[in-house]
Amino acid sequence: MTLTPGDPAPDFTLPDTHGTPVHLADLRGENVLVVFYPFAFSGTCTGELCELRDNIEDFESAGVRLLAVSTDAVFSLKAWQQQEGFGFDLLSDFWPHGEVARAYGVLDEDNGHALRGSFLIDADGVIRWSVVNPRGQRRDIEAYRAALAEI
Repeated sequence: MTLTPGDPAPDFTLPDTHGTPVHLADLRGENVLVVFYPFAFSGTCTGELCELRDNIEDFESAGVRLLAVSTDAVFSLKAWQQQEGFGFDLLSDFWPHGEVARAYGVLDEDNGHALRGSFLIDADGVIRWSVVNPRGQRRDIEAYRAALAEI
């Protein structure tokens, strides 16, 4: 079951590209956008995250911290982050495999990867906006901008 606005955001702790744990509960008091994506280095995912990278000022000016999550291993995410110059956290939901994606209702159980789900979480830990797109369908930057305007 996918989470929807008004639901409390499930807490998690995942390693970033340096192996440093990022704990969602530690980010209380600030707004957070959690962006799940299937795979590092894939065409659609690269396009989506590069678009977020190129528009990061929209998120920063709205006071929103961006966390991008996939089931890829830390080492893959680190190489991808270095290649693409992402200035936001890439988190690994590798093991237990897809546990956080499952908690948010966006794990494709048959294929073992996250779906394209995004969750805007307010400073109190409540989901204020979400979108889950089917396989192969990009998320729209304008939808993110509209959500940012509401928080």
